[in-house]
Amino acid sequence: MPVSLKALLMSGVLAALSFEAKADGPEFQLKQGANLDVVEENCAACHSLDYIEMNSPFLDEKGWQASVAKMVKAFGAPIETADQQKIVEYLLANYGKK
Repeated sequence: MPVSLKALLMSGVLAALSFEAKADGPEFQLKQGANLDVVEENCAACHSLDYIEMNSPFLDEKGWQASVAKMVKAFGAPIETADQQKIVEYLLANYGKK
């Protein structure tokens, strides 16, 4: 399956899951911090933000970098290069593996 079709299908599935999660309870809120706005603008477009907290016990700097890169390269997330770094910085500072 071409990456673009795979990305389209995955974004549809993630959007459906995100909608379902929001319908069941209050919207998830990320921790306040530098670049939170960049994370919310880019990440919430495709999936629920609670995925960040769910993955945080497992991801260090390399893990978050790989995760953001995967969203761009494999799923086609239209995130500018400068914003990718800001997202990783936010995730590491607030949800990095301890």
